[in-house]
Amino acid sequence: MSTTSPEAVKKLLENMQTDLRSLSMECKKKFPPVKEAAESGIVKIKTIAARNTDILTALKENSSEVVQPFLMGCGTKEPKITQLCLAAIQRLMSHEVVSEAAAGNIINMLWQLMENGLEELKLLQTVLVLLTTNTVVHDEVLSKAIVLCFRLHFTKDNITNNTAAATVRQVVTVVFERMVAEDERFKGMAEQPPAIQGNSNRRSVSTLRPSAKDAYMLFQDLCQLVNADAPYWLVGMTEMTRTFGLELLESVLNDFPGVFLQHQEFSFLLKERVCPLVIKLFSPNIKFRQGSGSGSSASPAPVEKPYFPICMRLLRVVSVLIKHFYSLLVTECEIFLSLLVKFLDGEKPQWLRAVAVESVHRLCVQPHLLRSFCQSYDMKQHSTKVFRDIVNALGSFIQSLFIVPSVGSVSSTNTPAGLSLSGSYSPTWMVGTGGGLTTQAAFEYRGTWIPLMTVSVQGSAKATYLEMLDKVEPPSIPEGYAMSVAFSALLDLVRGITSMIERELAKEEEAVARGGPEPIGPAHTDTLLQEPRESPLVIFPSVWEEMVNACWCGLLAALSLLLDASTDETATENILKAELTMASLCGRLGLVTPRDAFITAICKASLPPHYALTALYSNAANLSNKTYSIQGQNVQIISPSSESHQHVVAMGQPLTSQPQGTVVLTAKNIQCMRTLLNLAHCHGAVLGTSWQLVLATLQHLVWILGLKPGVGGGLKPGRAVEGPSTVLTTAVMTDLPVISNILSRLFESSQYLDDVSLHHLINALCSLSMEAMEMAYGTNKEPSLFAVAKLLETGLVNMDRIEILWRPLTAHLLEVCQHPNARMREWGAEAITSLIKAGLAYKHDPPLSQNQRLHLLLLNPLKELSNVLHADIRQKQLECVLQVLQSQGDSLGPGWPLVLGVIGAIRNDQGESLIRTAFQCLQLVVTDFLPTMPCTCLQIVVDVAGSFGLQNQELNISLTSIGLLWNISDYFFQRAEIITEELEKEEAILLQQACDKGETLNRPFHPAPPFDCLWLCLYAKLGELCVDPRPAVRKSAGQTMFSTIAAHGTLLQQPTWHIVVWKVLFHLLNCVRKSSTTADKEKIESGGGNILIHHSRDTAEKQWAETWVLTLAGVARIFNTRKYLLQQLGDFFKAWEVLLDHIQSAALSKNNEVSLAALKSFQEILQLVTPVKDSDKPDTLGAMDIPPVLMEPLTAPGPGRPLPRSDSLAERLAQRYSTQPQLPPPGEEQDDSALWWSAWSTWYRTGTECTRPPSGGGDKLAFVPSQPFLTALIQIFPALYQHIATGFSMDDLRKLGIILHGAVSVPISSDASPFILPSYTEAVLTSLQEAVLTALDVLQKAICVGPETLQVMYPAIFEQLLQFVEFSCKPPQYGKMETKHVANAKYNQIQLFAPAEWVALNYVPFAERSLEVVVDLYQKTACHKAVIAEKVLQNIIKTLRVPLGLKYACPAESTWKLAVSSLLKVLSIGLPVARQQASSGKFDTMWPKLAHAFEDFLFTKSTPPDNLSIQEFQKNEAIDVEVVQLISTEILPYANFIPKEFVGQIMAMLNKGSIHSQSSSFTEAEIDIRMREEFSKVCFETLLQFSFSNKVSTPQEGYISRMALAVLLQRAQEVLHRYVEDERLSGRCPLPRQQVTEIIFVLKAVSTLMDSLKKTQPENVDGNTWAQVIALYPTLVECITCSSAEVSSALKEALGPFKDLMQPPVSKVQNGES
Repeated sequence: MSTTSPEAVKKLLENMQTDLRSLSMECKKKFPPVKEAAESGIVKIKTIAARNTDILTALKENSSEVVQPFLMGCGTKEPKITQLCLAAIQRLMSHEVVSEAAAGNIINMLWQLMENGLEELKLLQTVLVLLTTNTVVHDEVLSKAIVLCFRLHFTKDNITNNTAAATVRQVVTVVFERMVAEDERFKGMAEQPPAIQGNSNRRSVSTLRPSAKDAYMLFQDLCQLVNADAPYWLVGMTEMTRTFGLELLESVLNDFPGVFLQHQEFSFLLKERVCPLVIKLFSPNIKFRQGSGSGSSASPAPVEKPYFPICMRLLRVVSVLIKHFYSLLVTECEIFLSLLVKFLDGEKPQWLRAVAVESVHRLCVQPHLLRSFCQSYDMKQHSTKVFRDIVNALGSFIQSLFIVPSVGSVSSTNTPAGLSLSGSYSPTWMVGTGGGLTTQAAFEYRGTWIPLMTVSVQGSAKATYLEMLDKVEPPSIPEGYAMSVAFSALLDLVRGITSMIERELAKEEEAVARGGPEPIGPAHTDTLLQEPRESPLVIFPSVWEEMVNACWCGLLAALSLLLDASTDETATENILKAELTMASLCGRLGLVTPRDAFITAICKASLPPHYALTALYSNAANLSNKTYSIQGQNVQIISPSSESHQHVVAMGQPLTSQPQGTVVLTAKNIQCMRTLLNLAHCHGAVLGTSWQLVLATLQHLVWILGLKPGVGGGLKPGRAVEGPSTVLTTAVMTDLPVISNILSRLFESSQYLDDVSLHHLINALCSLSMEAMEMAYGTNKEPSLFAVAKLLETGLVNMDRIEILWRPLTAHLLEVCQHPNARMREWGAEAITSLIKAGLAYKHDPPLSQNQRLHLLLLNPLKELSNVLHADIRQKQLECVLQVLQSQGDSLGPGWPLVLGVIGAIRNDQGESLIRTAFQCLQLVVTDFLPTMPCTCLQIVVDVAGSFGLQNQELNISLTSIGLLWNISDYFFQRAEIITEELEKEEAILLQQACDKGETLNRPFHPAPPFDCLWLCLYAKLGELCVDPRPAVRKSAGQTMFSTIAAHGTLLQQPTWHIVVWKVLFHLLNCVRKSSTTADKEKIESGGGNILIHHSRDTAEKQWAETWVLTLAGVARIFNTRKYLLQQLGDFFKAWEVLLDHIQSAALSKNNEVSLAALKSFQEILQLVTPVKDSDKPDTLGAMDIPPVLMEPLTAPGPGRPLPRSDSLAERLAQRYSTQPQLPPPGEEQDDSALWWSAWSTWYRTGTECTRPPSGGGDKLAFVPSQPFLTALIQIFPALYQHIATGFSMDDLRKLGIILHGAVSVPISSDASPFILPSYTEAVLTSLQEAVLTALDVLQKAICVGPETLQVMYPAIFEQLLQFVEFSCKPPQYGKMETKHVANAKYNQIQLFAPAEWVALNYVPFAERSLEVVVDLYQKTACHKAVIAEKVLQNIIKTLRVPLGLKYACPAESTWKLAVSSLLKVLSIGLPVARQQASSGKFDTMWPKLAHAFEDFLFTKSTPPDNLSIQEFQKNEAIDVEVVQLISTEILPYANFIPKEFVGQIMAMLNKGSIHSQSSSFTEAEIDIRMREEFSKVCFETLLQFSFSNKVSTPQEGYISRMALAVLLQRAQEVLHRYVEDERLSGRCPLPRQQVTEIIFVLKAVSTLMDSLKKTQPENVDGNTWAQVIALYPTLVECITCSSAEVSSALKEALGPFKDLMQPPVSKVQNGES
């Protein structure tokens, strides 16, 4: 919120009123006048606020009155009141409502307070607020305010002093800022010409504006005060210190240089006041010599001893004067600079030298200033050479630090450098880099050790001692500080000068480039100095040269000394950088001597000390001189010498004719070498004659470091050669790549040489290389490859003019390639191949495609390399081919035959790596370049690829080359038309040529067209590979061959197919069958110990088996997919027979893998879906337009065949063909049936062969077919059946049955059983069993929808299924083999280590599933004539009788349960049929069997297992009950249709059931819960029901039931009596459970009997029966006393019905008749 906003004003008014109220409250008692003033003040404010709109202005006008009460308050001298008033006054000031008059009053009041020493800090605050918020205070008032602050600076209170000092500084700044602002305001107005300048300062002031005048007066007085004179304007000053005055002067000069440069009055002050003052104050320092006085007194009075605080501040002032006002004070500055140089003398006190060197550093970072010195002094005659003196002084200062042990003044704490502290000494403010782990940066020279400190960032002079404004005593200077500053100054000096001159040089060059030199006028030093960046280019080159000439000697001396002494990498780097930039600058300015001097310095520093390289000492040395001949290296390891302060990083052998033993290189040497490389690389253009120096040095360094050439001729760190090698530490190892990189870039610059020089260079390098070759003969020492490497590099960078140097270059390199020294020739080959590749890759003008001659010229050396016998050279040649292909393959054109020739020249004796490289080339050709080569080369490519497949050096290559053949075939396929066209053109030409010569055309597969021949060549190659001795190759080749034929066979002409089938495919099958049957059965040991061979492949026989599998599958697939094509060949049926023969022989081979695969192939060829011939044969799937999924249950009305469940592939095919029917060529269907019947006979032969049990008895080696094989065999049947269904006869069905039965009987080998049999918890069918049932299912479904004639097959199917049902209790035998049965399905964990070799399957689930199928089928077919005629129902019952009779003795409990439920279902359907057919006598034999079955089941001889639970038992009892219920519903009601004996047997059974359950012969344990109460009850009820029915037709039956009743009632009587007796005897003791159960049962039987009797017609009941029933009554009554609750309730039920017999007695009647 601004101070003028309405809210702020309102707040101000409120606050003022509050202040006044507070004031009046405070003064109420003691100071009534103040109170009154305050109150009237409130009124006044309210009035102002009410009357004026612009309240602030009104307040300002009345400010004297408004302020008055507060001033009076201050006058009370009462602290609380004073504080309140001062705060209020400050508030007014901050709102700028104080007028000039009011301000004067306020300051007067403040002055009083100051004199009274009250509220000093508040006073300062108030002054500051007053002066900073507005500009109303001027002249005397202002001076009074300033004096007030000065006075407070000299109180006794420290806080006040410091606050006042800060306030003074701020106030001084404010005064000058006002002046600057005033100048800004008046900028645009015309200036009055200044009055003539006189000596009187008073007169000159009159020209100044108010603020400027204040500033002038203030500055003048500051000078007066520092000079210890009385001030003119600051009246009232009592004391002042010189240090404070100098600080204030410095800040004004530094912050407001514009004021002094723009106003003559101020410039005058500078010249006349400031400079004399400074020179005067300097005098003690100038005259003082070290040791002439001891210490210095603290008095500020100028005594003849240097006084640190003043001296330091003077130097600061001088720095500012030189920096900002040099142009005004040329002469004065000369004096200052000369003084500065003198202060660096060794005789001066240490601290003085330190601050002087800091000041010099400040100058060194301002290159434009240095240039002005040079122009103003050095270039003028009879003038001091100031610039040169500064540089030299710095140099000698540095030298003096090394040479003279520094002896400080008394106050200095330095120890002499000679006895310097250890290297860990580090001043606290130095930037530590590694917490003491790093050695401290330092210089060391002849025992003098000087640490190096981080003093400032580069390019800025951050001083330490010049900033110590609070120190009075001279501080102790840490060791090395002065050196560090001097070092920084030197570096900044070099950096500044060089960058400035280079910038200007660049501008000049730019100007020349833009169009002619610009006119260069006289130098306007003033403007130039103020705005160095934007100044126009007006510097003469002579200034630059003068600057360099003035400083290079001093610089070089100092830098060389420092370089020698430096122990720190960074310092070294900086020194080297300085020398390098100076050398480059001298070079650019054409100053040869200094340039060479700097370069020589770097070269010397690069080599080990005293290294005998004459070139550095006399520039006459010549590179071809014998001095540089190479001796071998002889290197040993030494540890870095502890005396040396340098870190040894490498050792090696000198490359000179007189060996000096080993030489060591230090890290610094390496650093210098990098600098040298940098120099040569970046500044090569200005080196001129110095090149010789540089290259000589480099060659030696490269040799010592053991750098060897790498790719492209660049030098890389060498690997260890024979004998000891160069020793390099890791430190230098990381540097080497960089060094070698720069070395390479050095030679790149040869591209800027003209042709003549280039030839000279090449010839020189060649002769150098020849010399190296001569030396390398006969020794195995490492040859020098410098020359070869540099030849290569030079060639590479001059590609644009390669023709002029290609012949000499390659001729020499081919010689090198034949050199016996491997390293030498390797490099020759590297160079030549690199050049070929680069030459081909280079974008020549005109391009190579148009410049055939150059193209061949470049490729020629590649071909010539084939003449070299060394394998390593061939390897390089092939690698080169590979890379040429990668980069230029698409533009080789006529070069292809040459390239393919080089690739294909492989032999088995060549070794792997050559083959591998050659193969990479081939891969590249095939993947990328087939389209670009002439089509005639394609056959060469196929042959070359084939030869790689057949080579035996490298298996992977053989395999991959097969992949390439596949890729080639793809290519043929995609480009068929183009290739055909081109080949036919070519063929025509060849034919023409052959005709001309009168010869026949000789090429393989001649009569076939050329494109087909290309394919046949390919197939022939693959065929060869398919019978290669290596299994992996066979496998791969086989897969590829079949895939190719499958994918691309359509391209072949029909006659060609004939060749493919007979010459390629069947030929291959025969070879493979032969090899497989004769293959070795010996186990192959794992290859070479490192390759593990899986047990399924560990004999040659097994490996060939795999090949056989693949081949057979492949051929079958081709027959399948290409059937229509093949059928058009005349001999298809013959081929089909041959194929089936192969399949059969494979299926019957004793190898599981082969046999199973043969069946798969069989399955595959059966899936040739025959298209529909005409509408009356809707029996293929295609005709039924129903998705196969729906075909499972037969939903389609009308004829049609469901899909076999097992054959998902058939479903897929069906789907395919139903959507896109393919019509066969005419005249093909009639063959089909012959094909399928031929297949059927093959299937039958195979099946009978493989399911026939072995003849021998215990022959353990008998071959038993595996389960998957049998499964597959059976699964083929449904597919096959589709094709032969129409002619399928009973005879065929019998054949099928034999095979199915045989297959199911085959046992499993015990080691396979865990995988085929389920775990014991689940009873599941094996897939073989599923397949068998599926086969029968297909048949029965086919019969179901087939014609009447087929239905005679039903009984045969039942017979087959029932055989399977018998397996549940009587598993089949397989020959005479011993098998171990897996019986009870609940407990069939397989003993894996059982003695038996073979495990018979768990047939229970299979038999049960078969039974379910029987039931289903019977439900559908019960009424068929054939089914009735063949007594199927009787057979079912006969079969079921076995499990029913065994009951608990069945292998699986589920079996008898399923048998019962099946029996019930079958009977529920079959009995009605049987009753209908009763007259025909077809079922007569069935009834006795049925009766036996019931009998065996209901009264089984087997006992239930002990662990049977009650619930289980009850469930089983419920099943028995169900059987009885069936009898009661389905048999007894129809007794008159049923043979009488049968009914008799049934009644006897029921009777037995109702009594036998209670037979007293039970042991106690059995009676326990084994009494089938419910069963007995149901038997009894049924018996009763039929006993008393009026339907009883035979007296025999009635007799049976009556007899049964009599026995029952008699037994009831006995049981009840016995119970009553036992109960009485036992007393409290409960009776045994079984007895209780028995009595309960009897009671229940009685109640049941009563119910039955009541329901029956009275005439059907015999009188005796009633008598016996009534006789029971008393006995029942006796039981009432029993204690058992259960018995009681049963008794209640038994007694209940007797009420119906209770009736009054009737009259007796004679003869028992009424």
